Amino acid sequence: MARRRSSLGLFGIFGRSADLRALDAALHAVDLHPRVVPEAIKLTAVNLLKDHAIGDEPAPQAYRAAAEIVAYCMLGPELFARANGPDLSGLTERRIEAALETGDSLDAQLVLLTMHAGTIQPDVVARFDLRTGDETAAP
Repeated sequence: MARRRSSLGLFGIFGRSADLRALDAALHAVDLHPRVVPEAIKLTAVNLLKDHAIGDEPAPQAYRAAAEIVAYCMLGPELFARANGPDLSGLTERRIEAALETGDSLDAQLVLLTMHAGTIQPDVVARFDLRTGDETAAP
């Protein structure tokens, strides 16, 4: 079966697709306003969720889990913890650490997405010593 495409809407005539609305709601729930997240990041995140879905569509909780990683990366550790509490902040940090060990998980792809989009906070890059394959080591 062909994967359903996401829709941004057009001039307010056609509405946003349900998957983008679900991600917007999840981002809002973790205190990251959806309007500050570029549409390209949201479209890519939704497509990654679909790629990793067990069935035809991602589970509803998958949007929240993706939003937590994106919000942590875009807000940084301090703002994320202040908005979401130390428990969720610690859990998200452990998820990022695990993602870095596996390298190709959905969480790792979401972190990489924010890095390539240039929306990741420098504190997150420093905290986890993140590097892309594009960087070369100095002599």
